[in-house]
Amino acid sequence: MNERSPAINFLRQAEVAARLARALPREAVLVASEDTRPYECDGLSAYRQLPMIVSLPSNEDEVGKVLRICHELRVPVVARGAGTGLSGGALPLGDGVLLSLSKMMRIISVDPLARTARVQPGVRNLAISEAAAAFGLYYAPDPSSQIACTIGGNVAENSGGVHCLKYGLTVHNVLRVRGFTMEGELVEFGSEALDAPGFDLLALIHGSEGMLAVTTEITVKLLPRPDLARCVMASFDDVEKAGDAVAAVIGAGIIPAGLEMMDRPATRAVEEFVHAGYDLDAAAILLAECDGTEEEVGEDLRRIEAVLRDAGATSVRVSRDEAERLRFWSGRKAAFPAVGRISPDYYCMDGTIPRKRLGEILLFIGEMERKYKLRCPNVFHAGDGNLHPLILFDANNPDELARTEAFASEVLLKCVAVGGTITGEHGVGIEKINQMCVQFRPAELELFRGVKRAFDPLELLNPSKNIPTLHRCAEFGGMHVSGGALSHPELPRF
Repeated sequence: MNERSPAINFLRQAEVAARLARALPREAVLVASEDTRPYECDGLSAYRQLPMIVSLPSNEDEVGKVLRICHELRVPVVARGAGTGLSGGALPLGDGVLLSLSKMMRIISVDPLARTARVQPGVRNLAISEAAAAFGLYYAPDPSSQIACTIGGNVAENSGGVHCLKYGLTVHNVLRVRGFTMEGELVEFGSEALDAPGFDLLALIHGSEGMLAVTTEITVKLLPRPDLARCVMASFDDVEKAGDAVAAVIGAGIIPAGLEMMDRPATRAVEEFVHAGYDLDAAAILLAECDGTEEEVGEDLRRIEAVLRDAGATSVRVSRDEAERLRFWSGRKAAFPAVGRISPDYYCMDGTIPRKRLGEILLFIGEMERKYKLRCPNVFHAGDGNLHPLILFDANNPDELARTEAFASEVLLKCVAVGGTITGEHGVGIEKINQMCVQFRPAELELFRGVKRAFDPLELLNPSKNIPTLHRCAEFGGMHVSGGALSHPELPRF
C-alpha cells in the first residue's frame, strides 16, 4: 500500500469533483481548502493532511454513488464519523476523497420488545441511550467521548468504555452492520436474529477501521437499566498496590460493571476541572461500580470493599446516592478535557496488558517520564487492562513532539513485552503502524493484507493505515535496534 499522502493534483481534483457533483447535491461536495480544512485530522491532531475532496452524502444511495465513482476513477476513500478517533484512522489523503457520514444521523427505529435499535452511522453514542430511555433501556458501551463520538466510528474502532468490563465492547453489543464495499456493492454482516449463516464477518468488520467497507446502518442491542448502581472509590498510597488490587478484585470472582484507575497527576487535573471529590493525597484511586438488584449490589459492595481493604486501600468510600455516583464518574469521564487545560497538547495512548502487570507498567511509565522529561498522567480501564497514558507536550516544539513519539513507542513495546497488545479500543490507524511490526510476524501481516484485498482488491479504502508494509517494518526495525528516533516516516505534520 502507498505510504505517502500526496499533495493535491488540481486537474485530478476537478475531474473527480465534477463527477461527484453530478451524483450528489452541489453543497455536498467540498473542494475549497477553507471548506476542507476542518477535516484535515481526527483527534490525533499532530498529523494533518488536507483531503482532495470532501463528500457529504445524506443517505445510503448517495454513499453507494460516491464509492462507485471513486472505484471507477481509482480514487482512494477515507470514511469519517465525528473525528473523535485518537489514532489517525480518519487522516485524509491528499489524493483522495474524505467520505463524511455526519449527515446520516437518524435513529431509524427502537424496538423495545426485541430490545434493539436501528441507527445510521452518524448517530452519537449517547443519543441511542437517550432515545431508548423512554422504554427503560440503554446502550451499554460508553466511551469517554460518548456525547460526541458516533456509532459508525465505534464499530470501526470496536470502542469500549468504562462499563465494557461487564457489558463488553461494541462487537458484543451489535447484531447487524449494513454497508458498502469499495465497489459500491451493498453488503450486510450479522443478522437481527440470534445467529447468522456463514462466516462470522460481523466480528471481522468491528475494529477494521474503515478498511473493508463503509458502514451505513447498524442494529444494536439494548439492555434494561439496572434497578440500582453504586460506585466505590478506593484510595491507595502506592500505585503498585492499586494495580494489584485490580487483579485481586477479578481474582475473587467479582465482575464489576466498571473498574477504573487514575494516578495522582490525573486526579489532580480532574479535580480542578469538575470537583468530583477525589482524594488528592492518594497515589492512585480505583473506581468500582456495582449494578443490578438491591440485593445483588449490596452483596457485591461488601465483597469489593473487603478485597480492596485487604489489598491495602487507605480509604474506601461508597456513593450515597445517584448524584454522588455520577459525580465520581464525572471525573473519569472528564479526564481528557481536564488534561487539555494544563498542557498545550497531549498524546492519548492506548495499550492493553495483563491486569497483574498494571503496577509494573505504571512504574515503567514513571521511568519514561524521567527519561524523556515529559509529564504523563494515567487513566486506565483497569478491569480489562486497557491503559491510557496521557503524555503532555507542546506541539509547537518539534523536539517535544519527537520525544513524545519515542516515549509512546517505548510504552507500546513494553505492553507487547509483558504479554499485552498495542491497542485496546483506539485502533492502529497511523499512530501504531510501526509497532504492528513488533506485535505481529511478517506472515501474519501478510494474512491481514490478504483479508484486506479480499474485500478491497485495489486497496482504495483507507489505504496506508493499520497494516504496515514489510519495507516499513524493516525500516522501523533498523531504527528500533539502533535506538534512533521512533517516528512515522513520510507522514504529514503541522
